[in-house]
Amino acid sequence: MTSQASAGRRQSPVGVLLRSWRETRRISQLELALKANLSARHLSYVETGKAQASRDMLCRLADVLEMPLRERNVLLLAGGYAPQYSENELATPALEWMRQAIDLIITHQEPYPAFVLDRHWNVLTTNQAAVRINQLLMQGRQSKHTNILHQVFDPEDIRAIIINWPEVAERFIRHLHDDIAATPSDETARGLLHQMLHYPGVPEHWRLRDLERTPTPVFTFVFRSSEGKLRFFETVTTFSLPRDVTLAELRIDCAFPADAHTAAVCAKLAASA
Repeated sequence: MTSQASAGRRQSPVGVLLRSWRETRRISQLELALKANLSARHLSYVETGKAQASRDMLCRLADVLEMPLRERNVLLLAGGYAPQYSENELATPALEWMRQAIDLIITHQEPYPAFVLDRHWNVLTTNQAAVRINQLLMQGRQSKHTNILHQVFDPEDIRAIIINWPEVAERFIRHLHDDIAATPSDETARGLLHQMLHYPGVPEHWRLRDLERTPTPVFTFVFRSSEGKLRFFETVTTFSLPRDVTLAELRIDCAFPADAHTAAVCAKLAASA
């Protein structure tokens, strides 16, 4: 066999993906093989292109590597197999019951804000409390962006009224770094990090994952408003063991008042709506 053909095999799509995920998870080839109940030699042959992995083998490897559903589909496609998980738009009939569950959660969150976000922090929908609070904070103006990250980092958006902006911004940067570390193939997340780092006033050292502050168990957002300072903390809801890519990447952010004044303002806005 020629060296050219040998090099071609070493660049097999499945092999490249598996090596990348092993490096991300900091797991050796031998350790991965043992945990997936495979021989180390066979796994080595798969990574170098000398052998083709079965569908079952790829699924077992994905389990050990804790790959997100979207990336599992990518691995299967690279191996020549059909994707394992569906990906439906939230508005499709296939997700009707899940959509009803989401609506129930954000409606019951009233009079406090709730946001439904995708994996890249795009706002898919909100409850009416979120609309009311946003109108109060922005003094009737609309946010320039439908992406939470851009809203927080753009000086012409909600960033202007976040009193503890350095702490809030660093928290989001940390989340972005963690997302990229967990899914290194996510170019959209890398692009978002690049965009956030180029907003004015963002420290240069935030481009590194090793940030200064240690995350606190409960984080409070503090906003400036015509009703005085408003303080919120958040909880995040995700779907357990989803079988759909869209559901796996959805999360529901619910904001709760961190003091009696904020609770009273939320109640007042709801009563006058």
